[in-house]
Amino acid sequence: MTETPLPAFPMKRSCPLAPPDEYRRMRDTAPVVRAALPNGAPVWAVTRYAEARRILSDPRISSNTGRPERPRGPDDDRPDDGFFVDLDPPEHSRFRRLLIPELGARPMAAMRPAIQRIAATAMDELLEAGPPADLVARYARLVPARVLCALFGVPAADHGFFESRLRRLSVTSMDPSVAAQASKDVRGYLRDLVGDAEKRPDDGMIRRLAARHLPTGELTTDELVNMGFLMLLAGYDSPANTISLGVLTLLRHPAQLAALRADPGLLPGAVEELLRFHSVQDWVSFDRVATADMEVGSARIRAGDRLTVLAASANRDERAFENPDAFDISRQARHHLAFGHGVHQCVGGNLARAELRIAVGTLLARMPALRLAVPFEELPFAHDAPFFGPHELPVTW
Repeated sequence: MTETPLPAFPMKRSCPLAPPDEYRRMRDTAPVVRAALPNGAPVWAVTRYAEARRILSDPRISSNTGRPERPRGPDDDRPDDGFFVDLDPPEHSRFRRLLIPELGARPMAAMRPAIQRIAATAMDELLEAGPPADLVARYARLVPARVLCALFGVPAADHGFFESRLRRLSVTSMDPSVAAQASKDVRGYLRDLVGDAEKRPDDGMIRRLAARHLPTGELTTDELVNMGFLMLLAGYDSPANTISLGVLTLLRHPAQLAALRADPGLLPGAVEELLRFHSVQDWVSFDRVATADMEVGSARIRAGDRLTVLAASANRDERAFENPDAFDISRQARHHLAFGHGVHQCVGGNLARAELRIAVGTLLARMPALRLAVPFEELPFAHDAPFFGPHELPVTW
């Protein structure tokens, strides 16, 4: 007799606006099931909402998995200091505490006018160029890249360099050598920003952190450079894909799109529903390892076992959300797991929410006749990427 092969990541989607069908089958089977990573290694896949929250907040579950996914070239011997997403408290807490004054609710509220200007300028450029256009390249990726430039204090003259390197760093890149070189370029640029902190201590997050915390020894240059690099990885692909998928989803639900245009006050709830509905950060983003034996449901998890929390499955769990496969902008969905949960909940959540509300709201207000320029069935999607989204989104107006 032969063993039944484990379901393996990445799993195919029958519809690009829904998680893989296999997620439902696994979720119906058990809250935690065995699956396989792309390299064939076994992993426990956490499929249901309640168990996902439990795993993400359990101190016996570690984020320090030693995962090798970060872009790295053959001659790249850079240290990993500062990649706090891979650390546990108290080390993780030290880095997170330093970022809160930069990314908390108050500083992000103060940044909203700058984000609005960025979205308006990107929209001006799109309208001036005229239809048709690829909304991914001309808007959905452009806005997050420029927001990161504003956050980091990148001068306008360097925006083109920075935006191009972010595109090459994208996890959808098919050429690892290109991503590795972009990694070196961006890290070198961040190191220059750190070196410039003494002259311009208040110009952007990187210089402010350097001016405050390098002299006290709370941070090293390597730690700060890697913190910035990590934020770039997290702050580019995810919002870009959510903007693209959000616009596409609204176009596919014209009644809800009309309601949103008629009442912009629905936008915050619509953004939360888009985050829940798509959960573009899926099986790679919530990678964990058990540090002690435990039981979850009927699963006996051993110390050293690898786990991955499937946010896209948990956010479609009917035990937590009524009629979860329906897109509903009036749903109260803020308790979704798109940003994770517990001590590792995304520190940039406030920025992401502001960015999504402004980017989507600006687009809907300025383009009342927006529509797809090709049939939905012809749209190309990044099915094998850990951050799911469309490669292109041709639109007209």
